[in-house]
Amino acid sequence: MRDSTKEAIDNAKKAASMLGEQLKEEAKDLAKEVGAKTQEISAKLVKQLRDKTDAGIMECKNALKECAGNIEEAIEYLRKKGLSKAAKKADRIAAEGVIALQLSKDNEKATLVEVNSETDFVAKNEAFQELVENILELSFKRVLNDTDSLMQLTIQNQTFEEYLKQKIAIIGENIVVRRANTIVCKPNQIVGGYLHHNKKIGSIVLIECDDSKNLEKLKDLVKSLSMQVASMKPKVVSYKDINIDFVTKEKVAIIAELDKENEELKRLGKPLNRIPEYVSQLELSESVIEKKKDELLGQLKKDGKPEAVWDKILSGQIDRFIMDNTILDQRLTLLAQPYAFDDKKTVEQIISQKSKEIGDSIRVVKFISFELGEGIEKKVDNFAAEVAAQMK
Repeated sequence: MRDSTKEAIDNAKKAASMLGEQLKEEAKDLAKEVGAKTQEISAKLVKQLRDKTDAGIMECKNALKECAGNIEEAIEYLRKKGLSKAAKKADRIAAEGVIALQLSKDNEKATLVEVNSETDFVAKNEAFQELVENILELSFKRVLNDTDSLMQLTIQNQTFEEYLKQKIAIIGENIVVRRANTIVCKPNQIVGGYLHHNKKIGSIVLIECDDSKNLEKLKDLVKSLSMQVASMKPKVVSYKDINIDFVTKEKVAIIAELDKENEELKRLGKPLNRIPEYVSQLELSESVIEKKKDELLGQLKKDGKPEAVWDKILSGQIDRFIMDNTILDQRLTLLAQPYAFDDKKTVEQIISQKSKEIGDSIRVVKFISFELGEGIEKKVDNFAAEVAAQMK
């Protein structure tokens, strides 16, 4: 019994010794493998990781060591480190940046995007501009009209949301894809666009006609209308797009504004503003126009004007009456605005003129206009307070 016990103990010792030798050999192999990886990390992989992440040399080297030389895991490791920084940046206000426009050569499709950064300096950064190009290209290709859809798309084998966060970490500022809109033409439609040279204002305009053969003749018109929208900033196409309750409220404000101006004009001895009875064509019903015509016609008779010229004079007087009583339309609607390239005519008159010229009926369907940072409340830094806070 004792002999068998001793033999079992001897066998166990031999097995333990053999296992120890095996573990030593495996440890040596592992050391060689790690050594090989470490050697590779010091050169090739570090460069690859830097190219992919734009992180520093030591950051890349440490990430590869942490991930045993696995470059994909190292990218994720750096991204996670960068994302914690990006989260802090997301609290900061991004009100600078650029507007970007893409218009197809056939004028059948156009996309407008706004991408915000914290500073104008970063907006001129090459990496930021590349990001904007990718956003614009994706939005144009996928006909996007919201930024949520953009975030779900795939770019460079990752979601756009992850790609954007990675860029935020690299660029070093909060970046916001604020809005994106795309217009795709239907039959008998043409779209134009305009981007101001400072990339802070952009617009796209969609118009239509009855005969598709005339679309080519409308390229210059739709371009000029896009410039009109960008420069004059209308809110809607026509007075028909305005609510009558809004008109009633605005009339009170406009009349009060003109009364206030007249006080100063009177003091200076200058001609006073006309106080309108109406402010929008929404208020100018057929009965209002007919009543005014009768009034003006009675005055023409009273003044002894020849009957042969009544129609011509009356037409001009009615046009003037409408102009004087559509101040709100002129401020807010595209069609009622003075045309930027001939302010003696309205945009509606220019379109009517072009319609007669080509023997067709031209209509503005819609427009989209972006102004950089519009509606964003910018932070005003208090330098003294900032220094005081740092001194605490």
